[in-house]
Amino acid sequence: MASLQERVQKYIANLDRELSEAHDPKFDKLYTLARQYREDAEHYMKTGDLETALVCASYAEGLIDAVKSLKEPESKVFVGGTFDIIHPGHIAFLREASKYGKVYVAVARDSNSKKAKGRDPVNDEQQRLEVVRAIRYVYDAFLGDENDLLKSVEKVRPDVVFLGPDQHVDEATLSMELERRGLSPRIVRMKERVNAWQNSSTTSIIRKIVSKYCDTK
Repeated sequence: MASLQERVQKYIANLDRELSEAHDPKFDKLYTLARQYREDAEHYMKTGDLETALVCASYAEGLIDAVKSLKEPESKVFVGGTFDIIHPGHIAFLREASKYGKVYVAVARDSNSKKAKGRDPVNDEQQRLEVVRAIRYVYDAFLGDENDLLKSVEKVRPDVVFLGPDQHVDEATLSMELERRGLSPRIVRMKERVNAWQNSSTTSIIRKIVSKYCDTK
């Protein structure tokens, strides 16, 4: 079992981490008070009054928890796509989407991907789903509906629908279709593809694999 001093030290370390990320001006007074309690906790720990130090640290933690409960819930962001062979372009896209809130990804079913791209995906839908779920910018991911693509949007009920620069979706038409279903999310399109890497598209990766490893004789 951890000693009382170790508990206080752990409290203070956690407080330092939380307070380093505390930048909301609406709660400046509460953050200031939490910092004061944190300083008091360190002072009493150094003087050997560990019980008082623990109480001060607990007060600081309580204030931080109160701020968290008062904050507005984070926006939901809907993203849809095939995500066949994950590359840096996908990561940049999801990173940009995450700036608007928690990212929910509808991964295209194999049948829908074939209809859209004219070929079967390299990786099946379950494998693509597992990879997308593991990306740090994704809050949740699930397989889309095979017959009604907008059912995925209805499932999430997002505040924002985030589109890629090359997704062939008309924003005005999408907005009207969603409004008919009782949804009115903000529709945002990423301005341009990220081409900072040599292989930043699934097609270019497939072509490179074919050119390097397939015998064309």
